[in-house]
Amino acid sequence: MSDGTNYMKYGVVGVMVLGIGLVAWRNFGPSDESARSAQIVAPPQLSAAASLGKKGYDDNCAQCHGGNAAGTDKGPPLVHAYYNPGHHGDEAFYMAVARGVRQHHWRFGNMPPQPQVTQGQAQMIIAYVREVQVANGITYQPH
Repeated sequence: MSDGTNYMKYGVVGVMVLGIGLVAWRNFGPSDESARSAQIVAPPQLSAAASLGKKGYDDNCAQCHGGNAAGTDKGPPLVHAYYNPGHHGDEAFYMAVARGVRQHHWRFGNMPPQPQVTQGQAQMIIAYVREVQVANGITYQPH
């Protein structure tokens, strides 16, 4: 074989190894949920509704959406500009709880309905999420 052919083989193998490494790192690399949670500022004081909402959030939402709504490898952060009230109003959250949501902004798959969460609980959870958003500079932005 000529030197040119060897270089080409090594180049192809190198690109394949790099690609496999990147896929493995993305899928099996360290989780940075704690780092994301640490970056989210908790409000200094929650309203009464948001305090109850935090309990409901922790019991029903945090497993996928993370502590302080910072996101996990299972679900997106709710403290993100996508979820500002001008883009995803409160009604979008109510519908997500009742009907689930098809994947659209993120690659986490579809969110299933959460029938164990009542509309009243959802209202308090939304109050909690909105207060955490405001504490992190996420406010109404027209869509």
